[in-house]
Amino acid sequence: MATSGMMTSGFSPVMANPGMSFQERSVEVSTGTTIMATEFDGGVIIGADSRTTTGAYIANRVTDKLTKVTDYIYCCRSGSAADTQAIADIVKYHINFQRMEMGEEPLVKTVAYIFKQLCYDYRDQLTAGIIVAGWDKRDGGQVYSIPISGMVQRMPFCTGGSGSTYIYGFVDSQFKPNQSKEDSLQFVSKAVSLAINRDGSSGGIIRLAAISKDGVERFTLTGDQLPKFYEDS
Repeated sequence: MATSGMMTSGFSPVMANPGMSFQERSVEVSTGTTIMATEFDGGVIIGADSRTTTGAYIANRVTDKLTKVTDYIYCCRSGSAADTQAIADIVKYHINFQRMEMGEEPLVKTVAYIFKQLCYDYRDQLTAGIIVAGWDKRDGGQVYSIPISGMVQRMPFCTGGSGSTYIYGFVDSQFKPNQSKEDSLQFVSKAVSLAINRDGSSGGIIRLAAISKDGVERFTLTGDQLPKFYEDS
C-alpha cells in the first residue's frame, strides 16, 4: 500500500512578507482548489490538487485535501481551510461514538448526511464544499456531493472547487459507468491536471486514493508525472 504523508509549511504569510497591507494579511486561508471523486467497479477513486492560497499568496504548495474520516471513508475539502478541517474533525468525533455504539463501520451515506447537516446548520458562517466518498458492505463504493449550501446528492462522479468549472466538458465526455480501477485513476488524474493548467488557484501535485473493501491505497503524482496534453505537441 502506497502512503503519502502530509507536508506543511512553517512560514506564515505575515512573516514571509512584512510589507503586506493589513487587508492582505487578514485574507482567509482558502483551499481554492480542484477536488474530484468517481465510483468504479469495486470502490471509489478520489483526487485533489495541493495548493492552498491566502489571497494571491500561496500559503502551502503540498496540502493534503484528502481527509480520512474512517478506514473506508474519506472526504475531499474545498473552501476555507479552517472551516473544512473543523467540520471534518467534528464528523470524525460523531462517527467514533457511533462505531462504539453499533460495533461496526458506519455507512458512507451516514457520514455524508452528518457533513450535510453541519454545512446546512452553519451555512451562514461556513465556506465549505465537501465530497464524501468511500466503501461500505451494504452499498459498495459511493460518492456524495455536499456543496456550500448544505445539500447532499449521490453521484456517479463529482467535481468541486474553483478548478471544476474548467473541466465540466472533459468529465462529461470521458466518464463511463463501471470503469476499472486503473481507468478511473487515469480519469481523475487527467481531469485534475487539466484544471491545474487553467485555474490559478489550483496547483502543486496531485494526491489520489483508491478506496475499496481492501482499504485505502494512496498515490501521489509530482509535477513531472502529471498527465500532459497540448504540451506534447
